[in-house]
Amino acid sequence: MTDDQGSQASSPFIHHVELWMDDLATAEREWGPVLLALGCEPFQHWEDGRSWRRDGSYVVIEQSPDLRPGGHDRLRAGINHLAVRGERESVTRAALSAGWSVRTDTGRAVHLTDGQGFELEVVYVEAPEVASE
Repeated sequence: MTDDQGSQASSPFIHHVELWMDDLATAEREWGPVLLALGCEPFQHWEDGRSWRRDGSYVVIEQSPDLRPGGHDRLRAGINHLAVRGERESVTRAALSAGWSVRTDTGRAVHLTDGQGFELEVVYVEAPEVASE
């Protein structure tokens, strides 16, 4: 466990998460600002998808040509929601400005829903304190 080629200690637990969307343009418009507010940076861009990365992990949104019709339903088998850590105010503000809605806010996390029914849970971390002199 001393090198990057096999070391679990130096690699993030999640390599990537790929979400297939019915409408890539809508997904990019909704997810892009939220992922930026979470500290991610644009990573990949191709005809059917986009990705953003942070700390060695990345999130993909894709409108795959292999996608079966029917839309996403978080209450069916499959992914219910994606949970990440983030700063409360900036992420919630970015999400609401991008068209997300708040499903619940527990005081420790906010559950946001995009226009295609995907849920993102943002578990709050405190914004870094600015040192005063």
